[in-house]
Amino acid sequence: MSAFAVETRGLGKRFESIEAVRSLDLTVREGEMFGLVGPDGAGKTTTIRMLCGILGPTSGRASVLGYDLEREADEIKTRIGYLSQKFSLYGDLTVDENIEFFAEIHLVRDFRKRREELLEFTRLTPFRDRLAERLSGGMRQKLALACTLIHTPRLIFLDEPTTGVDPVSRRDFWKILSSLLRSGITIVMATPYMDEAERCSRVGFLGDGRLLAADTPANIKLLMRGTVVEIVCPEIRRAFAVLKTLAGVREVQLFGDRLNVVVDEPEKQISRIESALGREGIPVLQKRLLPPSLENVFISVTESQTSEAGHA
Repeated sequence: MSAFAVETRGLGKRFESIEAVRSLDLTVREGEMFGLVGPDGAGKTTTIRMLCGILGPTSGRASVLGYDLEREADEIKTRIGYLSQKFSLYGDLTVDENIEFFAEIHLVRDFRKRREELLEFTRLTPFRDRLAERLSGGMRQKLALACTLIHTPRLIFLDEPTTGVDPVSRRDFWKILSSLLRSGITIVMATPYMDEAERCSRVGFLGDGRLLAADTPANIKLLMRGTVVEIVCPEIRRAFAVLKTLAGVREVQLFGDRLNVVVDEPEKQISRIESALGREGIPVLQKRLLPPSLENVFISVTESQTSEAGHA
């Protein structure tokens, strides 16, 4: 059996003229949480659907839990769980009945003890008789996870599981995932949220169907080119436009009411930034050096790859 929970070589998927995933080489170790990170259209969902055996690849090969994705897809499906972006709970069934239904789908006959464990684990026991359509968004996601886990999979794929979930429910969901990791399960999760990616054992940056980088969050941050200077000032969008054209500035990233300006020599560039904004009548209210976030690094890596492709 493979030492990896997931291993792909040159995996690709094309939809007519659209190349959704391009020559993906990826490994996920047993027992880790691997985060696939990228914007909409990056190829995250297509990659997960291929690894679950839902979509057939147009090129390359892959193995999941040591089984060949093409020849042994049925073996894979009995050993994995998949929580899609639109998990199909049945609104007219209760929490209990939904779990029972998914147990039957997975041929889990003696499911009652497992259901009790999952209800307690997800803190849904008090709501077991409530119809799924009457649950909050966060509770529905926890029920969806319970249904995904009913057959005790060794590996689960989660496709943006906390999108649209309130912050408290999102935090509860992450506590559950942390408990799953301690039990030895492997988790592959697609997420657009960089703060969630920070919690993963390793992350893979996807952009335009390509794997741009894959490593631990700490090592990924070493790919950052330049130093991040945070600038707080009024007229933030006009300041953004001014600094985008300033010599010596690598990138300008807009984050709410502040700018992250990436420069090579902050000790020289900060005064130039203040002077350039001052000439436009924009005062700098606050400034400080920041360690790079994964979002900073993702933008930096994406722009670097785009620039290299343009010069190729």
